[in-house]
Amino acid sequence: MGVHVSLHDVSPAWASEIDLALEYCQAIGAKPALLVVPNFHGKWPLLEHPEFCSRLRDLQASGHEIFLHGFYHAAGMGDARGTAAPGLSRWFAQRVVSKGEAEFSDVTRDEAMHRLDEGERVLREAGLTIDGFIAPAWSMPAWVRPLLAERGYAFSEDHLKIYDPKGRRSRSSVVLNYASRTPMRLLSSVAYCRFAKHARALMPARVAIHPADMRYALLRHEVRELLSWAEGNVVSRAAELF
Repeated sequence: MGVHVSLHDVSPAWASEIDLALEYCQAIGAKPALLVVPNFHGKWPLLEHPEFCSRLRDLQASGHEIFLHGFYHAAGMGDARGTAAPGLSRWFAQRVVSKGEAEFSDVTRDEAMHRLDEGERVLREAGLTIDGFIAPAWSMPAWVRPLLAERGYAFSEDHLKIYDPKGRRSRSSVVLNYASRTPMRLLSSVAYCRFAKHARALMPARVAIHPADMRYALLRHEVRELLSWAEGNVVSRAAELF
């Protein structure tokens, strides 16, 4: 089965880590999809960094896909009136799956539409073409997918599946990624990826690299090993996983 590689949290906040991750991908001939955050944590407005925008345009021109990756990549940002009511699924997304970064688990339908509008505007003004949408922490209510379909999105994903919202199709897919928030999460995510990668015999796989991975020697080693494992099976476009 095919393997798709993506680089998450693409923002000027992580410029040096992104460059290192791209070097690792280039070593096996992979052009990862770039998951761009328009204003990372409300502190890194993309349009205020023209050199970074130019770099992204060059990468897209060379064959990298560009995905919109939320707007802030953080919960509790923006208009408080756009925050969804508390619930178990929201608590799980914010406290267990992520550390308050499951942005689209935390918003109302109106706020989700507003952030999609603003995110699309920022990426267009940066001179980028949007190839898909992936919610931060892969967490979003099911009602977001019809919104993506209305906007013509042909690719999205969560922890368990990949989606073509416009074409109304989906497919199971294993995602391989690391977590570095605590030593226990780091070590358990390494163990998980070493085991879960074998699911590629049954379904397509996704390698998701986060810039924070580049800050740990163990994860740098594991990322390189995982990319070497994927070499020869990497697809250039996410839609090829279908």
